[in-house]
Amino acid sequence: MTRIFCIANQKGGVGKTTTTVNLAAGLARVGQRVLVVDLDPQGNATMGSGIDKRKLEANIYDVLLETTGIAEARLRSEKGHFDVLGANRELAGAEVELVALERRNERLRNALAPVLPEYDFVLIDCPPSLSLLTLNGLCSAHGVIVPMQCEYFALEGLSDLVNTIKQVHANLNRDLQLIGLLRVMFDPRITLQTQVSDQLKSHFGDKVFDSVIPRNVRLAEAPSYGQPGVVFDPASKGAQAYIDFARELVERVAKW
Repeated sequence: MTRIFCIANQKGGVGKTTTTVNLAAGLARVGQRVLVVDLDPQGNATMGSGIDKRKLEANIYDVLLETTGIAEARLRSEKGHFDVLGANRELAGAEVELVALERRNERLRNALAPVLPEYDFVLIDCPPSLSLLTLNGLCSAHGVIVPMQCEYFALEGLSDLVNTIKQVHANLNRDLQLIGLLRVMFDPRITLQTQVSDQLKSHFGDKVFDSVIPRNVRLAEAPSYGQPGVVFDPASKGAQAYIDFARELVERVAKW
């Protein structure tokens, strides 16, 4: 069965796109078939996968408006070894256009259905806001993976996101659940980060992934070369952490 996960956090700058792209590359490295869906008009996941968002002939915008299908719009990340449904600035217009359309929350879910047998995982990179785009992602997914920094304000935003997941679960998508929290940009030398990490583990228990992604320069450099960090420098600590995370996720899914 294909697992569809949103990578989401209503707080910006927490590493959602970095996690989406590197988790996809990590899953591909451990033998999984992966599709990345870029739901952010900035198109960073598209560019970070090595695909030029300015040259897309078809993208997620066309798929949501049902003028094309995912099979026609997807492209291959040759270096990451996964497929990408890309996005660019056109997607910002979809917000306005979707409001007046029927089944506006279910557009992505319906579009994904024909291609699901071709994949083990679908990873949806959501924008940092609760918009119609994010709602399409949440209505399509089995669960949410939340990348977060171990800082005080991150805890504040997390409670809002958990409430959003509960509301979508109750009203729109009974399959949706919180899959887990991934600690990113982690520096164990900073006392506050260690304290927040301990708080997360005591409150959320096994919902906190064992894998921890360290703060790593090579992960930050990789997008400028159009590559996931896992491909750009496989030996770096950040890349190794994402590969470990991919293995952990596969193991968790196997137990469901």
